[in-house]
Amino acid sequence: MNASAVWKNFLFPRLTPRLLLRMAAVATASSLLFYFVLVPVRLKGRSMEPTLRDGSLHFIFAGSYVFSDPRPGDVVGIRLAGRRVILLKRVVAAGGETVSFRDGVLFVDGKPRAEKYPVTECDWNYPERKIGPGNFFVVGDNRSVPIEHHDFGEVPAKRIMGKLLW
Repeated sequence: MNASAVWKNFLFPRLTPRLLLRMAAVATASSLLFYFVLVPVRLKGRSMEPTLRDGSLHFIFAGSYVFSDPRPGDVVGIRLAGRRVILLKRVVAAGGETVSFRDGVLFVDGKPRAEKYPVTECDWNYPERKIGPGNFFVVGDNRSVPIEHHDFGEVPAKRIMGKLLW
């Protein structure tokens, strides 16, 4: 068999029942994988800069919190409107803790929390608030945006769909 016949056979195979069954199996497995396990998300907005860039594509691992809870520092996907609107935010406190911002510094349980990830400079002031049981406090990394224009706050665990994988 010559090279052009090999390429033609590779690019345009005969449609046999076996090939059609294989194609259906791959399509089904891919659909299930990218709907239930690795949820693709395109970031719109600058709330997570400099960690994540506007327009970048990421995957959320939906099974990451089956046996454990989110921890401070995790970037999580939060369902707002089903699967059509998903926010990417960083967990900074868990249920039972108190959280506040004073002159741009994050305080958890009255103590300043050193944040090891890149956070932009800010001058936020937010009164102390106790997080309810089973909830988490989330905020973006780009805190140079005025606090009034930033989506953040307490989120129930059932809205957290998973951890940012990539």
